[in-house]
Amino acid sequence: MTSSAASGSSRITDPEETVARALQGDRRSQARLISAVEERSEAAEAIGRRLAPLAGSAHIVGITGAPGVGKSTTTSALVGLWRKQGLRVAVVAIDPSSPFTGGALLGDRVRMTEHSTDRDVFIRSMAARGQLGGLSAATPGAIRVLDACGFDVVVVETVGVGQNEVDVVRFADTVLILMAPGMGDRIQANKAGLLEIGDVIAVNKSDRPGASAARRELRAMISAKPVAPGDWRPPVLGISATDGKGLSELVDAIAEHYTATAASGQLASRRAARAAAEVSSLAEEAFMGRIDANSEKLKELATRVTGGELDPYTAAHTLLTEIGLEREMR
Repeated sequence: MTSSAASGSSRITDPEETVARALQGDRRSQARLISAVEERSEAAEAIGRRLAPLAGSAHIVGITGAPGVGKSTTTSALVGLWRKQGLRVAVVAIDPSSPFTGGALLGDRVRMTEHSTDRDVFIRSMAARGQLGGLSAATPGAIRVLDACGFDVVVVETVGVGQNEVDVVRFADTVLILMAPGMGDRIQANKAGLLEIGDVIAVNKSDRPGASAARRELRAMISAKPVAPGDWRPPVLGISATDGKGLSELVDAIAEHYTATAASGQLASRRAARAAAEVSSLAEEAFMGRIDANSEKLKELATRVTGGELDPYTAAHTLLTEIGLEREMR
C-alpha cells in the first residue's frame, strides 16, 4: 500500500514501539516516523539513534529536471520496472509548499495510482517549504527512515525549480537528470550546472521532433568535459515514459552507475559528504534556534551597533556568550 501525506497524528509517545512496527512493514508507523522527523518532534532524535545502525543498504536515486519533463510519470514507470526485479521501492516526492500552511500543495493527492495496492511500494509527498535546491530540509531524515525499513531503492523526486535543483546531489547515490526536447532544457541545464551533477541523462518524450538532436547535443557537451581514467561518464539515453521506450536501458544505466561507484570508492565518498551535509544542517538549525530564543538580546545588540555604541564583532561575541557558544572570531 502506498502513502501520500501522513495520515493521522504524527505524535509518537513510544518511539521504540513505533520503530519496531515500522521495521515489520507497518505503513502507518513508517509514515509517522517520517512525520516526526519532518516536524522535528521530540521523538525525532530517539528515532534517528534507533535507525542509524540499520540504514545504508538502499540505493538512493535522485530524479530532477525542469517542470513539465515528466518526472512523476518516469518515476512511476521506473518503480514498476524495479518491482518486476523484486525490489522494494520508496518514493519521496518533494512538492511545492503552500505559502499559507507550509504544507505540500500536492501532498494530499494519490500519486502513481497503479502502485496503490502494492505493499512493497511506499510513496510520500513532502513540502519543500522554500528550501533552495528543491529539497525539503527533512529529506535526509526521511531517506534514513525508509532505508532502515528495508526498501531497496529510495527515489527522491525534486520539485522542479530549475537552477537550484543541484542540491539533489547531496542526498543521492545516483542522480538522474530528465529533459525533454523543445523546452530549452539543454541551455538551462548547462547554465544551472545540472550536467555537472548528473550521473545519467535521459531525454524523455523521445518521440517528439528534436529529440535526436537534443541527445546529440547533450552527448557532445558531456564528451567535451574531461573525465579521469576510470571515472564514470554519464550516458545520454532517449526514453518515452508513457509507452515504456528505453526504460529498461535506463534502469540498467542507473544500476551500472551504482555498481561502478561502489567499486571505485566514490559511493562511500558521496555518502560521507551526504552525512557531513546533514550533520552541518542540523548543527546550524540548532544554532539558529538558540539565536531565535534570544531574539530580544539580538535586538538590543543591534540597536547598540546602529547607535555606534558597539561594533558588530563585539556584539557577536556578546551574543555567542549569551547563548553559551562564545568562541574566538578571526
